[in-house]
Amino acid sequence: MAGAAPATAFGQAVIGPPGSGKTTYCLGMSEFLRSLGRRVAVVNLDPANEGLPYECAVDVGELVGLGDVMDALCLGPNGGLLYCMEYLEANLDWLRGKLDSLRGYYFLFDCPGQVELCTHHGALRSIFSQMAQWDLRLTAVHLVDSHYCTDPAKFISVLCTSLATMLHIELPHVNLLSKMDLIEHYGKLAFNLDYYTEVLDLSYLLDHLASDPFFRHYRQLNEKLVQLIEDYSLVSFIPLNIQDKESIQRVLQAVDKANGYCFGVQEQRSLEAMMSAAMGADFHFSSTLGIQEKYLAPSDHSVEQETMKL
Repeated sequence: MAGAAPATAFGQAVIGPPGSGKTTYCLGMSEFLRSLGRRVAVVNLDPANEGLPYECAVDVGELVGLGDVMDALCLGPNGGLLYCMEYLEANLDWLRGKLDSLRGYYFLFDCPGQVELCTHHGALRSIFSQMAQWDLRLTAVHLVDSHYCTDPAKFISVLCTSLATMLHIELPHVNLLSKMDLIEHYGKLAFNLDYYTEVLDLSYLLDHLASDPFFRHYRQLNEKLVQLIEDYSLVSFIPLNIQDKESIQRVLQAVDKANGYCFGVQEQRSLEAMMSAAMGADFHFSSTLGIQEKYLAPSDHSVEQETMKL
């Protein structure tokens, strides 16, 4: 209909440090979504990405190339990435034209791994903010390598980075501990996995750090960092094994809840059929609530029940 307002679009802004598995996540999530019947468009916003494993609907490399920027301006890879994002921010008409031709698709944005872009540089946040003006509802999906759980100091650092990212990006946010299928190879965890995903009493981590001669000298600093994280009480994680459909489904459920996406009856049937096949003939998948009840920890289950009562 002429003059009709464009339909609201939904998607995920996939962010995280280099090597956290963003591109692999985009590949796995896009395949999972297509199996549900969603029309998916993967958008590469990382000019340093080469040899993409997924079918790319939009590639920022068509607008600006990292190698060309580094050669022309004598910049290193970090400065070059910042310039590329600033260049994209200044040429958003190009991006809007590409996205407008894909209306009706569900978007996955594969973003650069430059940490500064998500913690204090304004270009990426400005781009996401402008997308909201185009009636594109995004959820930030922040990936963190699960091996950081094996080192208390690194885990506190990850918590600080995650908190800074949540406050800076200003989008509905889902934090993931990626590569959970490899966590056993990283060493034994000091606590149960729930301790890290729910970010429970961090004073126990301080006790572990105190046993290290190096960190013993920085106990007051670590105490203040832990206090800051607990005062905000915003950071939690969902464990992700991108090879496991059940794990991807739990992540997708959190993402859809965050940005308000409501799937239709056909997608629900596709999900039921897929999960039933994955779990075996004796598994009966009745609803997304059913899978929550089966796989949430008892403490999480009680929280879900209290939420339903409210």
